[in-house]
Amino acid sequence: MAIFSLKKSYKLKNLKEINFKDLWGDHGVFTTMWIFGKPAKILFFKNHINNLIKSLKIYGITKKSLKRDISKILNTNLSKGRRYNHLLRIAVNKQIISISLRKRVKPKLDFNLKLVNLKRDNPQYKNLKYKKILSHLNKLDNSRSDIGIVVKNKILETGTSNLLFVKKQKIFTPNKDYYEGNTYKFFKSKFKKIIKKDIILKELKDFEEIILIGSGKGVTSVKSIKEIGWKRKSYNMFKEFSKYYKSAVNKCNLYKF
Repeated sequence: MAIFSLKKSYKLKNLKEINFKDLWGDHGVFTTMWIFGKPAKILFFKNHINNLIKSLKIYGITKKSLKRDISKILNTNLSKGRRYNHLLRIAVNKQIISISLRKRVKPKLDFNLKLVNLKRDNPQYKNLKYKKILSHLNKLDNSRSDIGIVVKNKILETGTSNLLFVKKQKIFTPNKDYYEGNTYKFFKSKFKKIIKKDIILKELKDFEEIILIGSGKGVTSVKSIKEIGWKRKSYNMFKEFSKYYKSAVNKCNLYKF
């Protein structure tokens, strides 16, 4: 279970602080970002905020000053003098903006996927219909495990991250029906030949590597999927992806208070 060092909620209309609500299950959208260092940096910050606002429009949630309001809330709650290594979540519905901060846990090398048959609502968006996923994640040690979401014998994503599959130095990603996160989009811009295809469970044995990419997990190599007997055969592409990710982290600008 995650331990939160910050939980705040505000009325969307006037930014008046109210009792905290996590908004899980509501009609709305969220984004989760990695905040790190002292002074603070937030990886892919502009992309996260822009994607959040675009998605909110699709959900019929609009406010002209929303980007400015989010900055105001963050500046009120983040500290220039604090060293961070946290996940910063912003969630918005039609009435409320909520933010929370929890420690970012570094994944171990013996990281495993647990397959779960679960269909997300409108999976192409980072919407708040996440209670089923959270019920599974809360049972796991998130430094060692995540759930692999399966629909009709196809693996689509994890409870926290996008998935990449490596076979004979070629990189594959599921064809559709999942959310393309900001870390995924970063790698898509660096590796032009990521091939989209249906990733069928019975074909997983053909892949040498399975890699998670996302704000919480960064770049994580999967060691095994016990339900189907899959085991990691290589670290080669994981090492390559890690280099690009580290470069993005090093180039990340300071957060402007």
